[in-house]
Amino acid sequence: MDVTLTAGRNWTDPACPVARTVDLVGDRWSLLIIRDAMDGAATFTEFLERLQIARNILTDRLRRLVDHGILDRSATGGRRHTYQLTEAGKDLFTTVVALRQWGERHAFAPHETHSVLVDPQGRPVPVLRIRGEDGSPITADTSHVRRAT
Repeated sequence: MDVTLTAGRNWTDPACPVARTVDLVGDRWSLLIIRDAMDGAATFTEFLERLQIARNILTDRLRRLVDHGILDRSATGGRRHTYQLTEAGKDLFTTVVALRQWGERHAFAPHETHSVLVDPQGRPVPVLRIRGEDGSPITADTSHVRRAT
């Protein structure tokens, strides 16, 4: 991200990457806009129809995501624009998949139907697992944060 976008911001916890990420994309609508952009939505109307969001909220979130370098906006004629994920936006794919998979495990009753993310061959995306350089699993119980000094 461009340093000018971060300069002078009031961060929740300036030294924490999780807090900064949540400050940038952590509200419900921003994450759902990012999710839908990953699923092909590109115009204001497409986001509006998919999300059933108030126009003013959508306008605000799209502007913020563009300002934060998550989406690019391109004019398509007149007042119409399309939105595309930037490299920073595409980098959120793993985060969105992790949220999705957590939701599949913890936000649905057993056997309750839900959408499924699939690979190019139509197979469900495997469960994400964090592994160390040696291939061993890393969990909340086996990792810790080294604080900035």
